[in-house]
Amino acid sequence: MTIATANRLNGIGEYYFSQKLREIDTLNKAGKAIINLGIGSPDLPPHPDVVKVLQEEAAKPNVHAYQNYKGSPVLRKAMSDWYSTWYGVQLDPESEILPLIGSKEGIMHICMTYLNEGDEVLIPNPGYPTYSSAVKLAGGKAVPYEMVETLNWEPDLDAIAAQDLSKVKLMWVNYPHMPTGQLPSRRFFERLVAFGRQHNILICHDNPYSFILNEHPVSLLAVPGAKEVVVELNSLSKSHNMAGWRVGMLAGAKERIDEIIRFKSNMDSGMFLPVQLAAARALQLGTDWYKSVNAIYARRRDLVYSLLDMLDCTYNRQQVGMFVWAKIPSAYADGYALSDAILYNNNVFITPGGIFGSAGNGFIRVSLCSPEEKLQQAIDRIRVSIPVAINS
Repeated sequence: MTIATANRLNGIGEYYFSQKLREIDTLNKAGKAIINLGIGSPDLPPHPDVVKVLQEEAAKPNVHAYQNYKGSPVLRKAMSDWYSTWYGVQLDPESEILPLIGSKEGIMHICMTYLNEGDEVLIPNPGYPTYSSAVKLAGGKAVPYEMVETLNWEPDLDAIAAQDLSKVKLMWVNYPHMPTGQLPSRRFFERLVAFGRQHNILICHDNPYSFILNEHPVSLLAVPGAKEVVVELNSLSKSHNMAGWRVGMLAGAKERIDEIIRFKSNMDSGMFLPVQLAAARALQLGTDWYKSVNAIYARRRDLVYSLLDMLDCTYNRQQVGMFVWAKIPSAYADGYALSDAILYNNNVFITPGGIFGSAGNGFIRVSLCSPEEKLQQAIDRIRVSIPVAINS
């Protein structure tokens, strides 16, 4: 029997990492023991207090029912306090915060809430591939805007404003930027809010990396007047080592939250209450937690720098987040060529920058989500044969 897939899937391929992980699994079954330095899934555990809350709450007999579509008041209050403490942003926990089952679902919720067939959305190039996929699945048209290396990986807003923006409804931005690790300037955030207001474009800020190797987390909502034109996604996946827990949040004006929950409430029935209460505990952790996590990432980053030096790559040491973005040497046609050479010759996987858009073709991205001993093992493997590969 043949069942045709929906037209909305036309042009939507399987997620790159889904495909690559299958290939790596095949290589591992053949005895290759691939070291995966590609995916940004934290290998460290959450704080013990967070796990303890989950265990204690899950053991109670009255916590297993469906939950409020807007999330537990305890979690919303913790999210509000977290934004106030770390970002200096005041949010009403009753009306300006919406817990999510991971922030990735929020990308889809936003697109499905606002996009009609043919509506256009500005998408960063390079940028997270899910932005483009979600736009297309919702019936919109993804319009890439280039992140400019010479502008510290900020887009040229004047050049974008000179284009026809009459059909543009949303603009996706992401700072600290993934994959380049670039921090935003205060001036750029102010210009971005003004840009959204001037052109009647909802600015959608994806903000999961602001605590990783960064001493001064920022929110786009901290810009005066931002709530008029901005919604912001955030997540506990990276900042609290809770990627598999699927806990995220959407912050913005009451009107935006009310609009988006109209879609979300038809897609799920809330998050397991013990997970919500444990997440609330995670959001109460203090400076010592973030410092301890970042100390580990800093040591790993130094090893990644050594690996990239061996590959003759160049990179900016000011970047933050849980990856290192690096320009490849001229010996390789693009990041895919270098990635494949390392995978097949050295049994180490590094992400090619081209999966994030055409502007990333000359780059690779290395994850910091592997223990130091694994990173050292990758260095040792590459040291043996990569100089030959580069000169071949």
